[in-house]
Amino acid sequence: MEFEARTSTEAALREYKAGLGLFTEKMPKLAEQFNAFTKECFKEGVLSKKEKQLIALGISLYSQDEYCIIYHTKGCLDQGCSEQEILEAVGVTVAFGGGMSMSQAVTLVQKCVQELNQLKQ
Repeated sequence: MEFEARTSTEAALREYKAGLGLFTEKMPKLAEQFNAFTKECFKEGVLSKKEKQLIALGISLYSQDEYCIIYHTKGCLDQGCSEQEILEAVGVTVAFGGGMSMSQAVTLVQKCVQELNQLKQ
């Protein structure tokens, strides 16, 4: 299955990291506080890191945030999620987000899973 997108998954991740780096140079205190907050939010707790990434992916899809969709799809895979687990989480999101969420799921999420899994090989 081939999908065309405006940029590759890997390029989008690099673009996000570069933007975050530039922002951090310009606003170091704010970036430091944001990074500390998100690090705390995503650490292992009663919910696993894996479950938290699945939640974040669902919220990213629902809010139509392409960079976060890519970032949290990678986070899901990095935490050991299978494609089936990701797609089930997507299904729950689509139940709430309808066509908007489905359009990102059948294009961007599937493209990310495909590209990121190829990078692992």
